[in-house]
Amino acid sequence: MAAAGDQNKINNNIPAKIIQKVSIFPSMPQAGMKLSMLLKEEDVSIEEIEKILRHDPGLAANVLRLANSAYFGMPTKVSTLKHAVMLLGVKRFAQIAVTASMNKAMNSAVEGYGLSPGELWLHSISVSTLSEALAKNRNVPENSDCFTPALLHDLGKLVLGEFVKKELPDIERLVAEGVPFVIAEKEVIGTNHAEIGALILSKWRFPEDLINAVRWHHLPQGEENSTLHQDIVYLANLICHSSADRESDQGQNMMPHASVLKRLRINSEQYNAYSEKARSWMNKLSNNLTFD
Repeated sequence: MAAAGDQNKINNNIPAKIIQKVSIFPSMPQAGMKLSMLLKEEDVSIEEIEKILRHDPGLAANVLRLANSAYFGMPTKVSTLKHAVMLLGVKRFAQIAVTASMNKAMNSAVEGYGLSPGELWLHSISVSTLSEALAKNRNVPENSDCFTPALLHDLGKLVLGEFVKKELPDIERLVAEGVPFVIAEKEVIGTNHAEIGALILSKWRFPEDLINAVRWHHLPQGEENSTLHQDIVYLANLICHSSADRESDQGQNMMPHASVLKRLRINSEQYNAYSEKARSWMNKLSNNLTFD
């Protein structure tokens, strides 16, 4: 886990124009923040969730739309929040609500990274869902939130996209030489989207373990410093990238660090099974990501 001095060093090396853009980046929607806080509690009632959604009818409608998508395979169409909770469970429903709350920010095209409308959104939901599956495999406590940092792990791309676009030829030159994209963007720009995502979550006053899961989602730390949150978000992100077969993931090593697989107790057969799950989830989600 990064010490305070290390964090200050990272921030001080980020160009001022990027820090300025982070400072004006919108806050997480209030409903999403409140819902994400509920995910850390062991006992959450539908009444608490309804109280939050009652003040945002548009969000409530989008929650139901996502809950009714083919991805969740509901046996019957749900038309009320209570019915959805009965079928999905309170925690899963709250996760869907957090996801829907971030739709407006994350469903647009992202310049610089070659992401068309919906692609960042699709990837983020897929990574958060796979992170939950990995957490369950590892028997992570119910109130330990791997879902939220996984959902928000690429948030920094929304800030850094315009800077990447301007410097893309130099970044691509390094990538062509075998340098991973996340390292190339830091070398050329002075930071990368993982650091900026962590900075945004710091601004939003997220817990340090979730912030670090975002910061290290491409480059896992060693045995002594790594946490379950970091390992899970790193591996889920890697699996979803490899399962998407995207040419734009230039220079990203699609083979996971053996140390991460060892810490998560995942063998090659299980890794392949998770890859198949991710591919299936993304196919089901791709037709259900347009919201009002």
